[in-house]
Amino acid sequence: MRLEDTLNKILIVDFGSQFTQLIARKIRELGVYCEITSHKKIEKFKNFEKNIKGIVLSGGPLNVYENKKVKFNNKLLKLDVPVLGICFGHQIISKAMGGKVRSSKHREFGLAEVKEIKKSKLTKNFFSKRKNNVWMSHADQVTKLPKNFKIVAQSKNSKMCVIENIEKKMFGIQFHPEVSHTNKGKLILKNFVFSICKITKNWSAKDQKKKLINEVRDSVGKSKVICALSGGVDSSVVAKLLSNAIGKKLTCIFVNTGLLRKNEEIQVVNTFKKRFKINLIYVNAENLFLSKLKNISDPEKKRKIIGNLFIKIFENYANKIKNVKFLAQGTLYPDLIESKSVTGSQTSKIKSHHNVGGLPKKMKFQLVEPLKYLFKDEVRKLGLELGLNKEIISRHPFPGPGLAIRMPGIITKEKIKILKEADNYFIQSLKNNNLYDKIWQAYAALLPVKTVGVMGDNRTYEYLCLLRAITSEDGMTADFFQFNKSFMQSISNEIVNNIRGINRVVYDITSKPPSTIELE
Repeated sequence: MRLEDTLNKILIVDFGSQFTQLIARKIRELGVYCEITSHKKIEKFKNFEKNIKGIVLSGGPLNVYENKKVKFNNKLLKLDVPVLGICFGHQIISKAMGGKVRSSKHREFGLAEVKEIKKSKLTKNFFSKRKNNVWMSHADQVTKLPKNFKIVAQSKNSKMCVIENIEKKMFGIQFHPEVSHTNKGKLILKNFVFSICKITKNWSAKDQKKKLINEVRDSVGKSKVICALSGGVDSSVVAKLLSNAIGKKLTCIFVNTGLLRKNEEIQVVNTFKKRFKINLIYVNAENLFLSKLKNISDPEKKRKIIGNLFIKIFENYANKIKNVKFLAQGTLYPDLIESKSVTGSQTSKIKSHHNVGGLPKKMKFQLVEPLKYLFKDEVRKLGLELGLNKEIISRHPFPGPGLAIRMPGIITKEKIKILKEADNYFIQSLKNNNLYDKIWQAYAALLPVKTVGVMGDNRTYEYLCLLRAITSEDGMTADFFQFNKSFMQSISNEIVNNIRGINRVVYDITSKPPSTIELE
């Protein structure tokens, strides 16, 4: 039996909301296990698990009054289990219980003020002077209150913004408490989980470590396992977890693409081979990757070339190890949801992850994915429990294609060297000024343009370096970090004065959306 099946949990029913993962993450942060499943799968459910102690219905892009794709299983509302509907979920509850939902004349997108009408367990300590600012994202609204429901709060354009039926333990909220823009939004989820569902904390890094190690041992047995180690947080945690579980039966393969951060390959070898004594095969394929990327500027072609070549190299070295039965990957819960649409909801495939179905089927390995039900923050905590140092665990996200997508245009050895140095100066300056841990992600990029400069009374014609630093809670939305003027002057001078090839530094102040965090 897997760890997750032994725990009391919150079940999140996904209707295709872009924020569903945030609901799960916030509940996990409270120390309570939860799972996401599609509303399509719920349609076919006959028997619900006894350890489901609460249900959350997510938002979604559909509408309840005319879209035939929504076949809601009303059995959910007949269980003796508290139900919380968020946005579309709120409308689902209202319609199912006899209320009415219609397209609104006045849509609400963005910040809105909600006023308290009555006290509720759900909104305890949420309001300040009987009002609060929340994040709305809806074009429909509840226009008729279901029988025996009471209005808890309302906004200017949503008179039934928060509703409840205490007897049936049903609650509906039109806004999104899971997004950071809703002031004290996490408190609503906390009230629902602990005060209404009465679940006790059951999800900690220490417990996860012990139980995951046992699960790996049970599934792998005496067989050998190989692991694709990139040096990133996820693969590093997987490697250390498996090392603790099965020791020398694990072999890690680390492929240096030449597109890593400065001295990253040295750190990986020193950490895993020398410090942890893990079987590690180091492959320096820098020149090979560079030759395959010659004269390629299209970002998608870059990604495909890097991904395919990585697989080819990995496969070659993996086949040299005899009697390997399992392949370990650092797949996370968001990877599964985004890439494979495991919930089956009406969401678009966001991106392809190399961890999800990326290696050739002919390798015929059984997958070991011990982190596949965890979120990034949970993985970081687990890594610390496993003894990985903070430098690895707290490292900013780094894309699979590496520096290739922070270097728009054609890739050359010279440009890689310049970019590595610029990025290193930027990151070290952040650390030296105690700013690194305040920032979600920061990096330097080398733009495919040259500009005129003057250095030592001489004309220069060199590259433009772009710096990007963003703040975020989840990576789904982001804003630029506001440095003070002295820091910006200092890092600009440091890069220009110390790196030949750059004569101009700019700072990206675009938020996400409309931009993305990475350039390509």
